[in-house]
Amino acid sequence: MNGETLHSIGDLARRTGLTVKAIRFYADTGIVPPTDRTPAGYRRYGPDAVARIELVRTLRELGINLATIRKVMDRDVSLTDVAATHAEALDVQIRVLRRRRAVLSAAARRGSTPEEMELMHQLARLSEAERRSLVDDFLDAVFTDLRDDPAFAAVTRSLTPELPDDPEPEQIEAWAELAELSQDDDFRCMLHEVARNLATDRAPDDAMGLPRLLAESVRAQVTPALEAGVQPDSAEAEPIVSGLVFHYARVLGLPTAPPAPDLRRRLASRLERMNDPRRDRYLSLLAVVNGWPAPESMEPVLTWSAAALRSRVPQR
Repeated sequence: MNGETLHSIGDLARRTGLTVKAIRFYADTGIVPPTDRTPAGYRRYGPDAVARIELVRTLRELGINLATIRKVMDRDVSLTDVAATHAEALDVQIRVLRRRRAVLSAAARRGSTPEEMELMHQLARLSEAERRSLVDDFLDAVFTDLRDDPAFAAVTRSLTPELPDDPEPEQIEAWAELAELSQDDDFRCMLHEVARNLATDRAPDDAMGLPRLLAESVRAQVTPALEAGVQPDSAEAEPIVSGLVFHYARVLGLPTAPPAPDLRRRLASRLERMNDPRRDRYLSLLAVVNGWPAPESMEPVLTWSAAALRSRVPQR
């Protein structure tokens, strides 16, 4: 054979660490065929046999089947194409495994029942189209008769979860909990009422469409009071309450003075309805799913504001 050194099957086994049986199997399937045979019929392998066997072992460890490996060896398909195809398949498997791990981790932390764990598992397995359908159903319930209003487009987007194609485990866990929460009928009704209140509170000439600055104004005016330890029913709180009512009157397009008790009562009711822990939880989960910064809870601000307003409303 042109002076090439040929290896016996035993020599090849010692060099590669495989068994004689395994090498014979690869030879019989045509993956690593012998280069020649002795007069007595014993197989002999050329210098490239060791490299071929090492490649076969690597591909097998990566989960590639023998039929595909033979095509690679016969150059019917390129190694590059095979590697790319299997890399994509592994990506899918990794995503599935990460989803499973997230479900199991969440179930362990929450002490979930078998029924709750099954629900989380089903939610985590939803396709992108199925997730979109679930989210659309939730938003349709929240913004019934309002979703087509251009003024609510930004609000709708701000409540829409977008799970990435390759999410982190915490995003998968957050999505499962958020999806469960979105199916809570009472939670849907609460958000729908808040949305309806926003629509009702729009001034006839409100060019902005929604009084979106209301919550921002409340936070901006009340946060310093909270940090300073001002009590809601104290005299120090009076200017803050007046500022809140003044802003709300402008939102409604009403005279800003004098503030009527009914206006304070109405604003307190609006803020109390917004002050639902499930709303804060939804927004926190939404931030995790979408990769947004964690939102600051409005609960302390809303609680203080409602208490300050109520303390200045005559009892009926």
